[in-house]
Amino acid sequence: MATDMRPHPPRRRWTTVLTAERPRPEGIRSRPNAWWLAVGTVCFGAFMGQLDASIVTLTYGSLGAEFHASLAAVEWVSLAYLLALVALLVPAGRLADAHGRKLLYLYGFAVFTLASAACGLAPSLAALVAFRVVQAAGAAMMQANSVALVTTSAPRERMRSALGVQAAAQALGLALGPTVGGALVSTLGWRWVFWVNVPVGVVALVGGHYLLPRTRARTRVARFDWAGLGLLAAATTAALMGVSAASGAAVPGWAVALLFVVAAGAGRAFVRRQRAAAEPLLDLALLRLRTVAFGLVGALSGYLVLFGPLVLVPVVLTARGASELTAGLVLTALPAGFALAATGGDRLLPRGLPDRGRCLAGAGVFTAATAALSAVPPTAAWLAPVLALTGLGLGTFTPANNAMIMGAIPARASGTGGGLVNMTRGLGTALGVALVTLALHLAGGDTGPAGARWAAVVLVAASVVAVASAWLSPRGEVGVSRR
Repeated sequence: MATDMRPHPPRRRWTTVLTAERPRPEGIRSRPNAWWLAVGTVCFGAFMGQLDASIVTLTYGSLGAEFHASLAAVEWVSLAYLLALVALLVPAGRLADAHGRKLLYLYGFAVFTLASAACGLAPSLAALVAFRVVQAAGAAMMQANSVALVTTSAPRERMRSALGVQAAAQALGLALGPTVGGALVSTLGWRWVFWVNVPVGVVALVGGHYLLPRTRARTRVARFDWAGLGLLAAATTAALMGVSAASGAAVPGWAVALLFVVAAGAGRAFVRRQRAAAEPLLDLALLRLRTVAFGLVGALSGYLVLFGPLVLVPVVLTARGASELTAGLVLTALPAGFALAATGGDRLLPRGLPDRGRCLAGAGVFTAATAALSAVPPTAAWLAPVLALTGLGLGTFTPANNAMIMGAIPARASGTGGGLVNMTRGLGTALGVALVTLALHLAGGDTGPAGARWAAVVLVAASVVAVASAWLSPRGEVGVSRR
């Protein structure tokens, strides 16, 4: 009997299967619009991330009643998620640059989906907070790679449009969060706020497997900078907790000051560590690019302006007797204007206008709008158009700002760059909420016109910083490093 002596192909080890990025099918890869399919897949994560950020606040009342917990305890459901997310974004981007952005993105969605299911099954408030930290780890793997996947998939001349679509998906999730959250909590219960992520996550995992491209340019990492991760986590956590504590929490003044001292010390130690480490968590050379440095400052200011009104408007309107539904509908004008400008801005502005010019135009619009917040009566009829104008300006500014930043970062470090952008968004989100709350607190808890004017001053100041960052960004640096 004859024996087949031909060598058999080696079996793929299970570790290889788990750590290798699978290519897209040829029928998808060869399509002219394959990059739009990749962008659309990333929009699942962008949508779910912002939906989750705005939907969870609707569960506070139900959580407090079920677990017999105070509001301060329940707030850790959001705070723990935010702190973990901000601390892990840059490390997740660094790992993605080394091991593959598609791989980390898909694992991130898997972790996020499983943790969402666990949150819905949480038997106690402590367990829910712990599962939220795991959920944040998955979200960090997704969000750190979302901007990088968009910028490496889209042609250079379509990058701004692609980032605009992704920003619109974020705005849509932000806009639908209060409505969807209120409907789910009032009909099915708070656990469905987390379970709703599961079917979307499964669809996104399947779509990402077939539609996302593999990573072409990678950065080798021989040793992960765990010390740098610890210092970064300590700096961001202490800073955010300090701002939150200063916003009216029952915390002694010395404790607030200590948090800021810890944040400053850990931040300084992190910078020194990155300069000395052979394999730094963050390549500080990226921040020496003026486009990146000023762009990140502008991004933080823009996200602060985006999220500040989410606190201010409901507080002011409900204090004047408006219902939560009315406040939610008025607030929807902000993300609606954002989405409209992010997706249609290219058709309205001159085609040849560079990203820097678009940033200046958008920042000028939302600076004027935030200034109007301090002048108009705090009523629904006046606030809705002002918020819509703010959204239009932010929707013009944000995609151009992100395109400037990512265009100046080498392709091999785009995951780290995306992590920086999203970490800035997380910090801007937290500062927008905390500083507006602090302004109302310093106004003696006034939720009337006086308190609203003080809060508007904070938003105007952030808007002016965004204008200055766009003005100071160099004209010729964009794109020179993408190789």
